[in-house]
This record gives sequence, structure tokens and C-alpha cells, in this order.
Amino acid sequence: MTKNKIINIILDNIKTLIGALIIAVLIRSLIIQPFYIPSSSMEPTLLVGDRIFVSKYTYGYSKHSFPFSPNVSNKRFFSKNPIQGDLVVFKTPADNRTDYIKRLVGLPGDEIQFINGNLYINESLIPRRSVKISEPVRCGDYLLDTDSFIETLPNGVEHLVSYKKEGTLKNTKKYVVPTNHFFLMGDNRDCSKDSRYLGDVGYVKKLNLVGKAKLIFFSNDTKKGSMLKIWNLNNSLRYKRTFKKL
Repeated sequence: MTKNKIINIILDNIKTLIGALIIAVLIRSLIIQPFYIPSSSMEPTLLVGDRIFVSKYTYGYSKHSFPFSPNVSNKRFFSKNPIQGDLVVFKTPADNRTDYIKRLVGLPGDEIQFINGNLYINESLIPRRSVKISEPVRCGDYLLDTDSFIETLPNGVEHLVSYKKEGTLKNTKKYVVPTNHFFLMGDNRDCSKDSRYLGDVGYVKKLNLVGKAKLIFFSNDTKKGSMLKIWNLNNSLRYKRTFKKL
């Protein structure tokens, strides 16, 4: 084999790899992206070890749709508004880099407040009904003594939430959501850093929306073993959560 032929083969392989990389980046940026759930802030809806697919096109595109959030524009393109109850991945306002996933509860102009542990939106009590869940609710490494409910938002969307029996945020100030911002909270209401913490997360700009969670495609209980321990996967894999719609 001649030197020129070897060089041509190497160049062809490099072109193939570059092409595959460009396609992968485009799919990840414009269509769908996998995310890993590292914290318990969305329990019992999302568990640590869940791997989810997030649609990137649902709310349109911004610089945060792309890897490393390149500072090319402060506009959204093909923009669509999220609705109450959506599970939204967004870049935290604190650094515009870190990905969080929370549930959208408040729209621009909404007033949000907790009174005696109950959620009020625009001074209307949000109804909820008690349910039993099979899995214990955690906060990091600790089990929480919680009550779980199906909560019904003003638009009729129902979702699962858990509250500590002795909650940390039973009463809050009234939050008024600014224009082009949203109010998002974790379903694990007493173990979530979210829009209630104005200095850490606060109101989330429309620009910072990344996408909508659609599906759990894989789940491994990290408390029962790492995926690297192949011999233990039968105990750690959560088969029932595979391909679960969100």
C-alpha cells in the first residue's frame, strides 16, 4: 500500500468521524437530548439514576440549545410557550450553564404563594388529593417522612407531588412572576432548590428554557449498585421505569 493511499484512507476516516460528530451535535441540539437525573428534587416523579429524553424543539431554540451555550444571540427562534405542568429542563439563571429540571407552575404575571403548606396560584387554592406511592421519597441520602398527592393545576394538568409532614416551606412570601419569566418547582417540594429561592434560582427567563422532558428510557438505582457492576444489574435496574412517558 502506497503512502498516498494510506493518507487518503486516514483522511476519509477523519471526514467520516467529523460528519458523524456534526450529525450527533445537530440531533442533540435541535431534536432530542439525553439527560441524567442526579438529585432527588423531582421525586417521586423522577428518581436518581433515571435517564430521560428531552425534546429540544418543543419551546423553540436559543443559544442554550447548543453545547456550551455559545453567546451568539439573546433571542429565541421558532419560540413556543410552555404550559403549566410541563417538566422543563433549563439553564439556571445563576450561571446560565447548569442544567436543572423542574415542573413549570407559574406563568408570566402569576402570583404564587404557600399558605399553611397549601399552594395558591393567583389567590386560588390548588386542589390536591392524597395518594399512596410504593417508593419512599428521599432527600439526598435521607428518607423523608412525606405525604404524597395528585395536584391539579389551573389548566387541568395533574401531577404527583410530595410534602414533608413537617414541611420547611409551609408559608412563603407572595411571588409575582415577571414578564417573559416562569416559576418552576421540584415535585419533592421540601427538597428542591427552585424558583422559591430567588438568590439561587429564582424566576427563569424564557431564553433559558432548554427543552421538555418526554420519556424515561433507562433507570438504574444507584443505591443498589453501579451500572459498572454488571453482576448486580438485575437488582439495580428499574425495569418498570424503562420507556415510561412523562
